[in-house]
Amino acid sequence: MGAFRAIDDMPALAGKRVLVRADLNVPMADGVVGDATRLRAAVATIAGLADAGAKVLVLSHFGRPKGRDTKNSLKPVADALAGVLGRPVAFIDDCVGPVAQAGVAALPAGGVAVLENTRFHAGEEANDPAFVAELAAVGDFYVNDAFSAAHRAHASTEGLAHVLPAFAGRTMEAELKALEAALGTPKRPVAAIVGGAKVSSKIDVLTHLVEKVDHLMIGGGMANTFLAARGIDVGKSLCEHDLKATALGIMARAEAAGCTVHLPYDVVVAKEFRAGAPSRVANIHDIAADEMILDIGPAAVEALADALKTCACLVWNGPLGAFEIPPFDAATVALARTAAALTQGHTLLTVAGGGDTVAALAHAGVTQDFSFISTAGGAFLEWMEGKALPGVVALQQA
Repeated sequence: MGAFRAIDDMPALAGKRVLVRADLNVPMADGVVGDATRLRAAVATIAGLADAGAKVLVLSHFGRPKGRDTKNSLKPVADALAGVLGRPVAFIDDCVGPVAQAGVAALPAGGVAVLENTRFHAGEEANDPAFVAELAAVGDFYVNDAFSAAHRAHASTEGLAHVLPAFAGRTMEAELKALEAALGTPKRPVAAIVGGAKVSSKIDVLTHLVEKVDHLMIGGGMANTFLAARGIDVGKSLCEHDLKATALGIMARAEAAGCTVHLPYDVVVAKEFRAGAPSRVANIHDIAADEMILDIGPAAVEALADALKTCACLVWNGPLGAFEIPPFDAATVALARTAAALTQGHTLLTVAGGGDTVAALAHAGVTQDFSFISTAGGAFLEWMEGKALPGVVALQQA
């Protein structure tokens, strides 16, 4: 990963206007923020810049508006951010033009303001140079603290880094360092746990990982497709039979790369998918036609735990079973707790993120015990696929 400048590399900021690209695209219902995780993630950057005497001008998208509309305004989010930040947050009713200029001029040094939704302007998603110039006119420096939006080459996530002195925010810096430690230049052996329902949504992830890691541990519904590819009857389990050849191809690539693919040899099966449904642990060769695999079994979990104990680094994406419904959460919870204990014992670096992973690890009660948990969905997955993220590349080029 290329070098980038961070907040500690910024010059004196007293009275300077700093455009901070955060991700304030939080779940909202009836004007109330449902999950403030992303707001809390922005606090270190915003508070630090404000304490240094900067005018902190927060940019973000919200929703998918087609032009200006009140239901996608950032005003209620600005109010919620003030509560999380513990200091006043002004709201400026546009992000460019005279309204933005006047609002910024009125903001005192050390003050914080949220500017209105960047996506109210078509130039944002188009990364229009004219719109980039309008945004840049409002600030003296640019800080990108939105890794979760770094996979999009938009004006506020990528374009600004080319026209203003650009720096990574605290959250962005932590994320990039964690990802570099996990797959860039990791200590070996490296393991990856990849779960979730479908192989089709993770083909690029799996194809990339087999050439990066020493152990690929496959769980969730996608494991069924790999088992079926090996000639195992998976009953009425979720399975993408049309992708069996793809699964065999991934396993062949893994073998050529010296990567061990771990598939379960015992599983938890049930005849219906509901909480408390009667279930049993079965050998993978003993699945009835009317049964479905809903979790990996205890022997498979123990084998994976033993493999993790030999590793120095773990990247985790996706649950091992239908963790939302007990008892099919057992494998995810058990292996998450093993990984957490190894992390706390300083023998394993653990980086997790994407999709249901954050919720699954929270369910297991290990959120605070992993080295790093990314709340970025699409950006984390694209990083796992080995793709360049425009927002990150722009910072490296700044």
